[in-house]
Amino acid sequence: MGNLEDSRKLQQYFEPDVAIVTGSSRGIGAGLAIEVTVVYTSSNSASLAEGIVKKITELGSRAIAVRADLSQPLLDTTADDFAKIYDINVRGALLMTKAVVPYLRAPGRIIDMLSVGSRSGFLNLALYCSSKAALEGLTRCLAAQLGEAGHTMNAVLPGPTESDILDTLPEESIKIQIKATPVQHRVAHVEDIAKVVAWLAEGESGWISGQRISATGGYMML
Repeated sequence: MGNLEDSRKLQQYFEPDVAIVTGSSRGIGAGLAIEVTVVYTSSNSASLAEGIVKKITELGSRAIAVRADLSQPLLDTTADDFAKIYDINVRGALLMTKAVVPYLRAPGRIIDMLSVGSRSGFLNLALYCSSKAALEGLTRCLAAQLGEAGHTMNAVLPGPTESDILDTLPEESIKIQIKATPVQHRVAHVEDIAKVVAWLAEGESGWISGQRISATGGYMML
């Protein structure tokens, strides 16, 4: 977490059945938010994050919004693009895990979000895809490290999913992805991914750890 003082702010909310979802002001992250700390990075996302908090509150649960730049501190390197992507997708995940582990009561559940890019060679997406592959390796190693305390750590690998990012892709690219998805030939709804994450967060998944779960409608069969 960019500002570790934020972890102290979060401590009072660590009760049974409470989750922190990073990147939760929009898209898949917003769909996962049930009773959470909504973590966002950009000031432009503040109103979106507060909107998610309001919706959660109206459902009878509690939530707070915390601005935390998971890409801080930036690596001292001239490869700015590399630093930004790896700091968010890999370093940010590591720092977030370190921040919450001291407060986890066993059995804790940590779930990283991967991408089909972690297992694919997409044109012009070398940094993004390789960072997600690195996150997969990190997930496995931390699963081995945290298991003794009773915690599990897994990763969900979503396929093409409804989001504002998907809306920025060329229409032809989306059509190709839909055609390649066996289940109903459609992109995923946010709730399709959320249900998988929710199951991994429940007690029934206690013997699953160090795994990547493909939630792609068959787009990627592992």
